[in-house]
Amino acid sequence: MTFAIPNIRRLLPVLLLVLGTLMPCSGWAAAAGTIVVGGDHNYPPYEFIDKDGHPAGFNVDLTRAIAEVMGMTVEIRLGRWEEIRKALQRGEVDIVQGMVQAEVRARDYDFSPPHSIINQSVFARRGSKPVRDLTDLKGKEVLVQNGGMMHDYLLEKNVGAAISPVDTHIDALRQLAAGKHDYALVGNLPGLYLSREFGLSNIVPVGRLFAGQPYCYAVKKGNDQILSQFSEGLAILKNTGRYQKIHDKWLGALEPPTVSWRKILTYAAITALPLLLLLSAIGYINRRLTKEVALRTQEMQLQQQQLIQADKMASLGILVSGIAHEINNPTGLLLYNLPVLKKIFRSTEEHLEQRFQKEGDFMIGGLRYSQFREDIPLLIDEMHDGATRIKRIVEDLKDFARKDTSQMDQSVLLNDVVRAALRLVENSIRKTTGNVVADLAEGLPAIRGNAQRIEQVVVNLILNACQALADPGKGIYLSTGYDADRNEVFLLVRDEGVGIAGEDLPRIADPFFTTKREVGGTGLGLSVSASIIKEHEGTMVFESQPGEGTTVRVALPALQGA
Repeated sequence: MTFAIPNIRRLLPVLLLVLGTLMPCSGWAAAAGTIVVGGDHNYPPYEFIDKDGHPAGFNVDLTRAIAEVMGMTVEIRLGRWEEIRKALQRGEVDIVQGMVQAEVRARDYDFSPPHSIINQSVFARRGSKPVRDLTDLKGKEVLVQNGGMMHDYLLEKNVGAAISPVDTHIDALRQLAAGKHDYALVGNLPGLYLSREFGLSNIVPVGRLFAGQPYCYAVKKGNDQILSQFSEGLAILKNTGRYQKIHDKWLGALEPPTVSWRKILTYAAITALPLLLLLSAIGYINRRLTKEVALRTQEMQLQQQQLIQADKMASLGILVSGIAHEINNPTGLLLYNLPVLKKIFRSTEEHLEQRFQKEGDFMIGGLRYSQFREDIPLLIDEMHDGATRIKRIVEDLKDFARKDTSQMDQSVLLNDVVRAALRLVENSIRKTTGNVVADLAEGLPAIRGNAQRIEQVVVNLILNACQALADPGKGIYLSTGYDADRNEVFLLVRDEGVGIAGEDLPRIADPFFTTKREVGGTGLGLSVSASIIKEHEGTMVFESQPGEGTTVRVALPALQGA
């Protein structure tokens, strides 16, 4: 035993050298140092080189966030897509941050769970014949990205099209816009982004052939170590909500709105002209027919109802701009299919567990089974909760848009009204500030009135607070409470905005008075809100200091003491 120890020590460097030669080169290098992440240099909004020469886009921000939560060091290297794929095969790049998963690529690459869904569209010049399916491309000249998914797919299917590969999506769209070739088969979102960015107004999508293709991280076949790290990091980002923030930053703005701004402005103009004419006529009649009290009162009530409905439609126009088109159908599909998907997963769990007990841990879709069995049910539950939340927001929006019946005999809980209003304006709040605090007191007594009209007041106050913020770092604070001495339920809305000048504060609720006329303000929102609160026998009081913000206190009589 005395001579064995020095012999082992002398052999230790040799053993380490042998072990080092047996380790997979790319996985070992990535674990020990910087991971090289490749991507396309011109595939916006997913990945591209910005005007300062730096990598940017959804994929870039996602990679950096994964590296942060996993404690990895990454180098993002963007270039021509064909060259990046070759670099991945040569081991010069460890992983690419965006590749469409398909059977034609499965023999060369392993894929993570998808971080996005890519739709591929056929673009053509305006007036071109629509494309129904791949057979319509036979004999046509079709532009594709060299080495891209559609290039691989057309080569495999051999549909008879004359394929013209180009380096980037913008090269394909520019040649198409210039009258060269017949069609361009490119990603739908990048195609729309680039045609808008470069003013290519004469090309439009004329057919969508491939919907819902998984867009994933990809590694050279067998490099499971790096892939599992990125898959785990992606799951963490989705569970913490950070993924959604990155998605909204780059992709949310490109989702088509339910109603176009041109239509909204047209309808607003059609509504505003008769309304202004009616107001002028009413003013003239009021000056001439002062003795006809009954008629004057009836006309004023009619005018007020029209103003309330017109203001509601203006607020609704702001809200619907953040709602994607045809939202109810896909939400219904999610709510129906996700429980089925979870049931299917549970039915296979026993067989997978038996394999785990016999063989040990194994890989499924880029994840180890020990992690897969924990994460997948959570992801399905989170998707189901998100779809339920979308459905609730749409229902709130429909309730808000429904014509007011003016019934004032409802028993209303102020906290429920505030929560519904916050859900309605969530998109406007998110675009303005990330600092909104709602402190709603428990056990408040009910108030008698019209819940829909009180909700309209709360929506107006929150939107005004959003418009007053000059800095996204500033906040909006809402609180409710009960004043036992006055038997009142109250709502406080405080913002850290620009404030209101002292000379303007007494006129803030006057009809048609506004300090935001240059950005489309009509001066009706607070005037209508003040009328609604007065009808409920309540009060609305403003306190403000220029540069320090504004506080609005709305108080309404309680039905009974708390």
